[in-house]
Amino acid sequence: MELKICHLYPDVLNLYGDGGNIICMKKRLEWRGIKADITNLKIGESNSLADFDLFFMGGGQDFEQEVLLDDLHRGKDKNIISAIEDGKTFLTVCGGYQMLGHYYENQAGVRCEFLGAIDFYTKSKPGRLTGNYSFRCYPISGGSTVFGFENHSGRSYLGLDVSPLGKVINGFGNNGEDKTEGVRYKNVFGTYSHGPVLPKNPELCDFILKTALEQKYGKCQLLPLDDDAEHRAHAAVARKMMY
Repeated sequence: MELKICHLYPDVLNLYGDGGNIICMKKRLEWRGIKADITNLKIGESNSLADFDLFFMGGGQDFEQEVLLDDLHRGKDKNIISAIEDGKTFLTVCGGYQMLGHYYENQAGVRCEFLGAIDFYTKSKPGRLTGNYSFRCYPISGGSTVFGFENHSGRSYLGLDVSPLGKVINGFGNNGEDKTEGVRYKNVFGTYSHGPVLPKNPELCDFILKTALEQKYGKCQLLPLDDDAEHRAHAAVARKMMY
C-alpha cells in the first residue's frame, strides 16, 4: 500500500512548524509498512493533482495568503476544488484552512477573495484568539479530543450546510462565539490548530490517514502503534488546562 501526499506551498505556509504534520503522517505510515511518497508543490510549480491521495496546507500570515492568490488563480484553484469534490483527503491549518472559504475580510472592510471550495467566510476582528486550546472532534471525524495551539485574528463562520470538525472545550476555535472548531466537508479536515497538531494527537492523525487509504483502497484497518508517550502528554496537558 502507498499514499501519495502533496504538501502545498511548504515554502510559505509553515507557521509554527506546521510542516511537522507531514513528518508525522509519513512516519506513522512507514511504521505500519505503508509507503509515503511526499511531493512539495511550491509557488510557480504546476503539477497535476489528480494522482495524489492526500493534501496538506499549513498556516501563514495575511500577507503570505495574498501572495499565494495569484498563483492559485492560475489554475491550482480549479484543481484543488476538483480534488476536494472527488473526495480526496485534505488537512488544512489556519491560513490554509481559511483559503478554502469564500473570502477573508480585514478590519478595514477590504475583502480578499479566496477559493470558495467550502461554504464559509472569515473576518478579521480586533484582538487575537491565541493560546493553548482543546476541542472534541465530532464522531464523523473520529471523536478524539485534540490539543493544539491557536493564534489568529480571523473569525471563521460556517455555512448552514457545512459541519465543524469539532466542538471547543477550552479556547476559541473558529470565532470565539459559537464553540465550533474547524470544518469537515467531504474528506477535508480544516483546523486552527498549530503546533503541529498531528504528532501530539495520534488518533486524529490515524483517522485522517485511514480516510485517505479507504478512499484509495476501500475498507481497511490500521495496525495499532505504541502511543503511550502521546497519551501521557495528553493527560498532562488536560490536567494543566483544567486549573
